[in-house]
Amino acid sequence: MLGVPIYPGAQFLVSYDAGRGQRFYLFGTTASFVDLVTFYRNALKQRGDLVFDAPATHQFDVGKFREDTMAFPPGVTIKDFQSQISQGYPNPKLGGQPARFPTVIQIVPVPDR
Repeated sequence: MLGVPIYPGAQFLVSYDAGRGQRFYLFGTTASFVDLVTFYRNALKQRGDLVFDAPATHQFDVGKFREDTMAFPPGVTIKDFQSQISQGYPNPKLGGQPARFPTVIQIVPVPDR
């Protein structure tokens, strides 16, 4: 549905209006940052780019960015939310398990138009 595979076992968390008719979707997972980057490198057949060391953030482009019609470039971003100062991204579902996700996947699909 989003044009890219979803990591097995990832839980849909929320979607947001990104502007200009785009949405982005967040998925939480208990898998490690390294495992997710490896999965998406294989699934998307590209290396992607490490855009931040801390917190570790890796991005894969999945479509051409059109500045005149898009707010964000289509892509998959993996972010490591677990660190010495964070126990992970809080689960927005009351009583949901796990209580926090160490790693989050953000997907901005290629628009239909």
